[in-house]
Amino acid sequence: MTADPRRVVLASASPARLGLLRQAGITPEVIVSGVDEDKLQAPTPAELALALAEAKAAHVAARPEVFGALVIGCDSVLELDKQALGKPADAAEATARWKAMRGRVGILQTGHCVYDTAAKRYESATASTVVRFGEPTDAEIAAYVASGEPLHVAGAFTLDGRSAPFIDGIDGDPGNVIGLSLPLLRTLLRKLDVEITDLWS
Repeated sequence: MTADPRRVVLASASPARLGLLRQAGITPEVIVSGVDEDKLQAPTPAELALALAEAKAAHVAARPEVFGALVIGCDSVLELDKQALGKPADAAEATARWKAMRGRVGILQTGHCVYDTAAKRYESATASTVVRFGEPTDAEIAAYVASGEPLHVAGAFTLDGRSAPFIDGIDGDPGNVIGLSLPLLRTLLRKLDVEITDLWS
């Protein structure tokens, strides 16, 4: 008989992150951190993504009801012109964002933090993926913004949705752009003496 897998908690409301974990054989509980993302600042977009991920994981890990669990916190920002771009505030901002991004290259930065509440230890790192944006027309951008999708994703785009035809290519881990790098998650778990295969449900 194999032991039951460790309890895993995802400190994120992202359905994309939840989907990636489930596809990888991990069935986490979801507890949204409630961290005020606007209050956190950092010198670079990569450091900001990491600080947000660490804050989310720590906030959920501090709850007594999750003691013993592994808590996974992630946060993504798009780095363009050395600025960190999260979810656009409204349709006008999403439209302006896409007009600024088309034909250009950005870096999707996703901070990852895994908190072992039993050992009271955590490991964290940022994964970076280069994104080469295509050149959608003004009409295509308007239709995409009208779909509502870009208002719910970091950088106003995603690889696994309606904006996929407007992405010419990426250099790096596609999962990282969707919301979570499984190779990096495996690395962080191993630093905590946890094998990802032991989390398979």
